[in-house]
Parts: sequence; structure tokens; C-alpha cells
Amino acid sequence: MSNLTAKKPRKLGTTSTAMDLPATPNPNLRGDQLLHFSHPQHPLLQISLPYLFTCMGCKEYGAGRRFRCQTCGFDLHDFCALAPPALQNHPFHHKHQLVFFAKPGGFLRSKCDVCGKAAKGFGFRCTTCSFEMHPCCAAMRVVMNFPTHEHPLGLSPSAAVATGDASTVCNVCQRKRSGQVYRCAAACGYCLHAVCAKDMVNGLYVHGLRSPDKPNNMLGTAAKLATQALVGIIGGLIEGIGEGIGEVLMDNIGRGSCRSIKHN
Repeated sequence: MSNLTAKKPRKLGTTSTAMDLPATPNPNLRGDQLLHFSHPQHPLLQISLPYLFTCMGCKEYGAGRRFRCQTCGFDLHDFCALAPPALQNHPFHHKHQLVFFAKPGGFLRSKCDVCGKAAKGFGFRCTTCSFEMHPCCAAMRVVMNFPTHEHPLGLSPSAAVATGDASTVCNVCQRKRSGQVYRCAAACGYCLHAVCAKDMVNGLYVHGLRSPDKPNNMLGTAAKLATQALVGIIGGLIEGIGEGIGEVLMDNIGRGSCRSIKHN
């Protein structure tokens, strides 16, 4: 597989911003062009553009390097386009083999066991215990260096959102959410959600982009206030309409009573 960074691949256990998934001979890859099963109509060209895109394989966002169809704009992450058929001894799930699947499995909506987001497309899944992860998450390491912190960060179990533990607040998004968390190996308290760490692997961070899945706090507050104001206006209108209808009914009742008295 093509390198995800400019540096040479390192052994597992060392720190890096990404790891290379095992490369397998791909007869459909000729130079920088690829014939991929998910888009057999046209060849895909390996290019780099500093713009946000949605990978049509895993359905996750990306920026920078990709395989793109120059005819219809079909995009795939490098690690999705060149994903091997299986992963052996992956550091996130070394007990069993992880098999590549083009579609999420099961009747229920499945989630990535690393970042906690929904699995909507390409993924690696354990057929023994149902462990699943996105190809982008598979490209991350147990211990990594990130540009947002000076110390190496190590992946820890899922964030205890329900406990209200302040240590699970991500220092990047300033929120609590499900999914695994990278914590500072120097024990300085720095935490980074795995889902936020993905932005530093899929090209968003280096190109100054933000995942549309992550809400802006200011926009969220403004939307909440606007919703409350709208509810208040609608409530006032309904109340006014109700009072108007009540007045009309009372007036009609009064007129009806007067008419009945006159007839008597």
C-alpha cells in the first residue's frame, strides 16, 4: 500500500501519525491509475487536492490524497482503495483475523469499535467476535504522535461518558462522546478522541478542514436560541388564535341567546 506519510514505515509499537496497512499485489494498479471493484466503469487516478471529499468506500470524510474518477468525481481514500483482503495481528485486535468487507453487516446498525461512529461502508470485521473498524481507524496506531500535543498519546478503552469523568473531555473538540480515547503517555491529562485523531490521518487537519459531523459550539448555541424563539412565537400565535376563537364563540353564543329571547 502507498505510504500515508512521507516518512518510511516503522515497526508497530513506535510512534507515528499513521501506520501502513499491509500491501498486497494489486494487478489492477498501474502506475497512478487503479481499476477498482467499487467503480468498474472508469479507472481511478491517484491525486492530491486540498479539498474535503466523502470517500465512496467507507463513507467517511477525507482531504488531500485520494483515488478519483476524473469522469464522474468518484473518490476513495488511499487506504480504502488499496485495502488488503484481511489484516493479521492488528494492534487494535490481535486475537483474530480481520476480514475486509465492502458493506456493514447485520440487521442492526453497526459501529466502529475504535472511533464509535457508524460503519456505513468499507470496513474490517472480525468474523469471530464482531469487532469492526473503519479502514481509516485501522491506519492508526496504539501509540502515536499528533501535531496538537508535544507528548506521545496512547489509545485507551472507551470514554466513560456516563460517569461524567472530566478526564474524558477531548482537548480538541472540548466534548464528551463514545469511542476510544488517546491519552498522554506522560500523564499530563491531555486527551484526544479517536474520532478527532482520524482527522489527522485522513488529511482534514493538515488542510485546515473540519469534519461536518462535528458541530460548531457557537452555531449550535445560536440554533438552540433560534429554535426557542421560534417555539415562543408559534406558542404566542396559537395562544392568540385560541383567544380569538374563544371571543368569537362567546360572541356567537351571546347573539344566539339574544335572538332566542326576542323570539320568546
